[in-house]
Formats: sequence, structure tokens, C-alpha cells
Amino acid sequence: MAGVLLRVVCPGGNVAVAPLFGFRGRKFRSQRRAKVPVVAAAAARITALSSAVANSAAMTSVEKVYEVVLKQAALVREERKERKKAVETGGVSNWDLLNESYDRCGEVCAEYAKTFYLGTLLMTPERRKAVWAIYVWCRRTDELVDGPNASHITPKALDRWGQRLNDLFEGRPYDMYDAALAHTVSKYPVDIQPFKDMIEGMRMDLRKSRYQNFDELYLYCYYVAGTVGLMSVPVMGIAPESKSTTESVYNAALALGIANQLTNILRDVGEDARRGRIYLPQDELAQAGLSDEDIFRGQVTDKWRSFMKEQIKRARKFFDEAEQGVKELNAASRWPVWASLLLYKQILDAIEANDYNNFTKRAYVGKAKKLVSLPIAYGRAIMGPTTSSKVTEFASS
Repeated sequence: MAGVLLRVVCPGGNVAVAPLFGFRGRKFRSQRRAKVPVVAAAAARITALSSAVANSAAMTSVEKVYEVVLKQAALVREERKERKKAVETGGVSNWDLLNESYDRCGEVCAEYAKTFYLGTLLMTPERRKAVWAIYVWCRRTDELVDGPNASHITPKALDRWGQRLNDLFEGRPYDMYDAALAHTVSKYPVDIQPFKDMIEGMRMDLRKSRYQNFDELYLYCYYVAGTVGLMSVPVMGIAPESKSTTESVYNAALALGIANQLTNILRDVGEDARRGRIYLPQDELAQAGLSDEDIFRGQVTDKWRSFMKEQIKRARKFFDEAEQGVKELNAASRWPVWASLLLYKQILDAIEANDYNNFTKRAYVGKAKKLVSLPIAYGRAIMGPTTSSKVTEFASS
């Protein structure tokens, strides 16, 4: 999987599938608490509608995913004054222990996502810690199928990870990393669905190594990367002065995840091919006069260059949509997102600079360019939201 998350092993901690996951530690279960609904009535109605519509064979992946976007946006708009918190301290009765849980998440983020970590330091302490907790859960989930023990992971292991997620949202964390996320989801209108969908993306990686068209690939990109945007917006917050609709901001966050994942896929074509995987639309390869054998052969031809130009064009279109939404985020949250967007976007430039040879050359952004990008990102971050009433909706092709 050409995942958006770094391929590293999380230090310490115990998981329900610890022997497969690669690390052990003491369990950190709290006393069982009564289950309290996290989704308000309005959002529940949207969910029911979403389930009914999603079963329609005529519905595209973009339409199915947008139903999830609507649900997340409804949670943010919902008046939450009477909302009960299922977990006041994420299943932890000791505040010192909870702070240690967040600190450990911050250490992981600082170790494996240095640029992003620096950006989070500009956020308020509460938001900063919440983003760390989400990052660590996503990275650990990605490691299930992309880490050193990936060959041993089974669907049952993912089932256990999914049950652990349910327990976490109900205030029953297994370890300190879970405790931080359990507390985060009790404080912010974060829904469990994007987390479940990310696990579904891991399931897809276990059973699927080809994608017939972009509609299939789009759904995969949503599962493994677009979900991160939906998880993060409630924490990062929308600027009070923003005139954009909540749905459009969420849709832009989704677009950034899709853009990042498409960029990963284009960067890692050679690496994935050596693992027997091709994350490129089969129908578009055929239209370009290319086949799986051409990918495995790894030769840069005019046909390949032409094909890659179109794929890069599509990824940039998603980045353009994402830029409109970043402007609408809370001022203290914009810089790390801008930094991530600009750095990832430059990977596409690097692919072009390598003459589209993503078979044997890995496109990357050098330290000098990274350093230059940070003040540019900061400059964009201090610019306020747009004055238009709505961020342009994106319709993929």
C-alpha cells in the first residue's frame, strides 16, 4: 500500500493484536462505562439516508464518500450544549496519566513527522495534543498492513482492531495511545465512521491489488487518506469569520487526503510493482496503450510519459481544491496544513524532474526546498478566509 502515513513501528504500547502488530506492553483498560450516543439526531438521520442511498449500484464512489462528508459536517453544526460526554477523561481517572498519554503521542509525531510536528506547535495546546492522538492512531492502523509484520495480518486481526476502536470510542482504551484518542473524541465532534473506513482501507489492501477504474481507486484513496481530513477538521476548527459552508470545508479536507494519496501512488509505482501491486486505473492504462507488463518492465516510454502527465494533472486538481479549504481553517491550524500541502505538491514536480521515471528513481523534496516552503506556508497561513459564501465544490473526473 502506498499509504499516506509513515511506515514505522510505534514504540511501546499493547494492542489487541500485539503479536502481529510488533510491540507489547501493559494493558491500559479502564472501568467499563455505559455507552452514550455520540451522534446527534440530525446526523443519525443523515446516516440512515446515507446507508440507503449507498446501496444503490448506480452511485459513484465520489457520491458515496460525499454522504460521509455530509454526516461529519452535520456533527459540527449540531448544537452540542446538551451533548453528554461518554468519557470525561478518555477512560482515564488520573490526569497526570492522561497528560503522559498525550506526551507519548507527541513524541511519536516528533520522531516520525518532524515537519508536521513543528507546525502543530503553533496550535493551541488542546488542539495540538488532539492532532497528535489522531496521527498516532492512523499510523498504527497503517502499520497493520504496511509494517514489518504485515504478512501475518489477517481479516480477523483487523476485526479485533475494529472492536478495539469501538471500545475506545466508548471510553475503554487499551493502552496509553488509545487513552489520548479516547479523550480527544470525547472533547470534539469526531465521528467514528472515518476511523472505521480507514480500517476498511486496510482490508482492501489484503484482498485487492488492482483497480479497474478511477472510481474504484478514489474509494481506496478515501479509505486510507481522505478519512484523515474528516477526522482532523473538528479538531483544527473552522475560522469563525469563514463564510464557506461546513460541507465545502470538509470536502476540501477530503480533497487534500485524496491528493496526497494519489501523489504517494505516483511516487511509489516502482516500489509497489515490486510487491506485485499496481495502484493505477487499469482502464486508463489500457487507453494509453500500456499494460501491467509495462509497469513490471519499468521502462520510461513516450506512452508512459503521456499517461503520467494526465495522472499528475488529476492529482494537482485535487490539491487546487484543497487549497481553497485550508484558507477556511482556524488561524492557529492553517500553517501545518499549508506546509503539508505545499511539500506534497512538490513531489509531483520531482516526478516530472525525473523525466517521469518513478520505476527506479524516488521523487523527493530536498531539505533546502523544505526550508523554503515553511515560510511560504506560514505566509499563506496568516491570510484570512475567503469572502465568498462557499468554497467551490469539487467533482472528480
